Amino acid sequence: MPESRIHQLTVHELLELLRKKKVSAVDATRACLARIEAVEPKVKAFITLTPEAALEQAAAADAARAAGDDRPLLGVPVGVKDIIATAGVRTTCGSKILENFVPTYDATVTQKLKDAGAVIIGKLNMDEFAMGSSTERSGFFPTRNPWDLERIPGGSSGGSAAAVAADECFASLGTDTGGSIRQPAACCGVVGIKPTYGRVSRFGVVAFASSLDQVGPITKDVTDAALMLEVLAGHDPADSTSVPTPAPRYRDALGHGVKGLKVGIPKEYFGAGLDPEVEKLVRAAVGKLGELGAEVVEISLPHTDYGVACYYIIAPAEASSNLARYDGARYGVRSGDAGNLIEMYKNSRDRGLGPEVKRRILIGTYTLSAGYYDAYYRKASQARTLIKRDFEAAFEKVDVIATPAMPTPPWKIGERVDDPVAMYLSDVLTLSVNLAGLPAMSVPCGFTGSGLPVGLQLLARHFNEETLFQAGYTYEQAGNWRTKPKI
Repeated sequence: MPESRIHQLTVHELLELLRKKKVSAVDATRACLARIEAVEPKVKAFITLTPEAALEQAAAADAARAAGDDRPLLGVPVGVKDIIATAGVRTTCGSKILENFVPTYDATVTQKLKDAGAVIIGKLNMDEFAMGSSTERSGFFPTRNPWDLERIPGGSSGGSAAAVAADECFASLGTDTGGSIRQPAACCGVVGIKPTYGRVSRFGVVAFASSLDQVGPITKDVTDAALMLEVLAGHDPADSTSVPTPAPRYRDALGHGVKGLKVGIPKEYFGAGLDPEVEKLVRAAVGKLGELGAEVVEISLPHTDYGVACYYIIAPAEASSNLARYDGARYGVRSGDAGNLIEMYKNSRDRGLGPEVKRRILIGTYTLSAGYYDAYYRKASQARTLIKRDFEAAFEKVDVIATPAMPTPPWKIGERVDDPVAMYLSDVLTLSVNLAGLPAMSVPCGFTGSGLPVGLQLLARHFNEETLFQAGYTYEQAGNWRTKPKI
């Protein structure tokens, strides 16, 4: 196969060619590096590239395959969101305060990629500390959407989605705290899955909101997502929130069709604020599932309206606690012109942290402060329980829930950057999933009249990712939306 086209393959297509010795891991890595050289000045998906190390890993993969090794990702070039620790490679979290931080160890998910034989090609751009919905809040530069370079790629895993959409790597890792895998996947016309909370280890992932964060893959199709999650999932004793539940072989769920599945359509997700083109495409996708044999029924999730307020109390509160460690004392940026310890703390954090991170720390500190905890954080926790119960009741009636992944198509860069409320509302359809700890997937379901991707969001019961793959794969095969941006 011509090296100039290798980067366009999916993971499973590449693995088939690698096994047949029609291409090598070095060929695939060089193809990605050439693609990065060609489009990265426009897209700006990567914070750090590791071409020399990647080529060394690729050569080692080829040698291992020649010796009979057939690990699940052997020789596949992937990217890693820059909030996930990588030994010997800087991990910035998209923040100036960690601009030169180099971990001495790998996150569990990084180690799992390496153990599976993947070639790590670099670290991907993101909203600072994963706080954002557009990747405009990176401490370094915004990432651009490969479908329209004037528009956002979504966030906070915008670099992870843009790199996959632009064929700069075959798959990537993102994190999802309120939609940060599914929303950029929808914006960039790729597949993204947020697993059940506790399904994938968070050890070595820099914490934003510990009760909400989850790692997951972003891929070119559903088959790749299943393959990647097989590598990532599983119990990790190093993570106290990791659930000791065996992870199945997710690819076994593919190809079973949707006949007999009950698909719920929550009326609260199709109300005011939903773009008409997005609604039309998502309803058409649900109709297609019905044509393929699923039973489509309307359901209600009555406490949905509490989701945004609940999330933007709980997440900033946890962020306020987690980010207290960035004080300039042990690692990260440290102010050199402070007269005392308090000034050093203040100056270091003021210079190292961006405006959105500061805003959320202030909100979180306020809601946890004496006299306000009961009024805000406790009530938000109670509302979270009601949201979780809504989903539990719904899943007694249906097998999967279908909604838009995002209320609008991706907007133009700069359009909402000075309006935090409008930015927060872009996650209105995804964040309740995190509050409830459910698994969810975004699958491409078409394009607006101006050629912008739209995502169909599928939700399932806790630890029932197989249903997502079953429904997502069936729709994907019928929808055939896998096209390429013109960059």
